[in-house]
Amino acid sequence: PARIVSTGAAIDKKTIAQRPCFLCEHNRPKEQMQKQVDKNFTMLVNPFPIMPQHFTIPLRAHRQQSIGLNYGEIYRLLNAYPSLTVFYNGPKCGASAPDHMHFQAGNRGFMPMEDQMASAERDIIVSGGSVELSIVKGMSHPCFCIRTSAVDKGEKMFDLVYNVLTIPEGEPEPMLNVLCWYEDGLWTILVFPRKKHRPSCYAAEGDANILISPASVDMGGVFITPLEKDFEKITAADIKTIFDECCLSEAELLEIAQKLK
Repeated sequence: PARIVSTGAAIDKKTIAQRPCFLCEHNRPKEQMQKQVDKNFTMLVNPFPIMPQHFTIPLRAHRQQSIGLNYGEIYRLLNAYPSLTVFYNGPKCGASAPDHMHFQAGNRGFMPMEDQMASAERDIIVSGGSVELSIVKGMSHPCFCIRTSAVDKGEKMFDLVYNVLTIPEGEPEPMLNVLCWYEDGLWTILVFPRKKHRPSCYAAEGDANILISPASVDMGGVFITPLEKDFEKITAADIKTIFDECCLSEAELLEIAQKLK
């Protein structure tokens, strides 16, 4: 239930400007412990955990949420903590602090999509030179998958995908969620391009209301329902509708992929 703080967060510019940034060190509770990951990022225990181990990893400087210049940090985090999965929520894609750059991380294998990737149907878009880009098919929602054994090749491939995605007017970057993990010498990066922040059921009234604001963990197969009423009533059909509203379709991903060949 405490996740309502994140799921229900107001992230309009006026609200953000009026509240102190809770990821900046001088605004954190005195009980908040921290561990320096490197010179740029700090690891914090998430105060409202989804997973048994759930960390928030903010940039030490107060800069807006944007993965473009910070993507390489994912590899450094996984080199240091290979038992974790690292994830990223873009502004208006689940981030409750879009004004402060941060990643999150949690137990590897917690999200069903991680294990399902071994048998997932995939259309290969680009392959060669120790890196592969594909579209994951046959699941509740398609996504791009980058697999690589070389950090530099993985970064270049992510940059290619990132730079062909549409940036909504007035936003700092494309709408997307990212999951990444390391296993048997291979990095797997799932990129979920988005077209909508919150589904229509979020603001619906009466019985039609379901307070869901999907982010990376939801994309990975664990739907977070802070309200008991939603936990009790949500159906597979509801979830599919939410994904269809918020995520790009397979046809839309294929259209993007044509620019990458």
